[in-house]
Amino acid sequence: MQTRRTLLAAPLIAVPALLLASCASGSAGASADDDAFTVVASTSVYASLAEAVAGDAASVEAIIDSGSQDPHEYEATARDQLALDGADLVIMNGGGYDAFMEDLLEASGSDAEVLTVAELSDAYPAEAEEEHSEEEHDHAEEEHSEDEHIEGFNEHVWYDPHTIEHFVAELEEHLAADLPEDAEAIAANADAVRADLEALEGRIAEVQDAHAGATVFFTEPIGGYLAAEAGLEDVTTEGFAEAVEEGQDVAPATLLAALTAIEDGDVDVLVVNAQTGGSETDQLIQAAGDAGVPVVEFAETLPEGSTYVEWMTDNVDALDAALAG
Repeated sequence: MQTRRTLLAAPLIAVPALLLASCASGSAGASADDDAFTVVASTSVYASLAEAVAGDAASVEAIIDSGSQDPHEYEATARDQLALDGADLVIMNGGGYDAFMEDLLEASGSDAEVLTVAELSDAYPAEAEEEHSEEEHDHAEEEHSEDEHIEGFNEHVWYDPHTIEHFVAELEEHLAADLPEDAEAIAANADAVRADLEALEGRIAEVQDAHAGATVFFTEPIGGYLAAEAGLEDVTTEGFAEAVEEGQDVAPATLLAALTAIEDGDVDVLVVNAQTGGSETDQLIQAAGDAGVPVVEFAETLPEGSTYVEWMTDNVDALDAALAG
């Protein structure tokens, strides 16, 4: 069976609350001021955006802030539990992507506000939202709808600028309500992020003007929203990306169809996950090289030293360059 290349953390264990100050993890680290409003996000993607909107009004931490960690497979640690115990606002992707956050929240008994970004996506299934709302009232259940992948829904919603716009608006509203004395600064920060997102959408529109209708094959669903926004046609062989994402073997007939599509010139660009993969993905990369099909890598987490908009702009530029030849 194919395995996803990922670094797993140690299993969640109980640790005295006394260790909170020294064990908290994240991009910003633990705040020296115990009274500071604390935001804990599942990944560096959302932590970066939260830092941009909150500014100096809050301390922001990320559970996963390393490119070597795959949120699909991540196992929470005692450090993560301690970080969540002190959170005032929790941000998670949802949609089955970062299910470890559900486990952390249940274990902590935290009464922190929770923002689930996937639920802000226009593509999020209404029935899934209803199921999640019902389960919020029954914490005794061992299984959660958010712990499982939602059939037909691409949970990589941070690759959709429109979802991020919705997220920034929700985040601004939550922070302003909790930190009224900083509301004006928070609003200004949110406006600045929105201006950057508008510039990103302008760059995507340029790619659409130049390459609308070009075909893209995804070894995993990552980047699908961005490519769709750029007017590209997804020609991924049915069942291929889903199998790779779930760490399962790709059916031989599916693999053959994928290789044939590349060899026959039906694919203009191959998009792969920079952080995970397997033998079937490697075969497609080899076939793309042989056929002269450009390969573009998209990642799950934010590169160190980059903002969200800078990162997404780099991804758009990579697509543009690949399609331009």
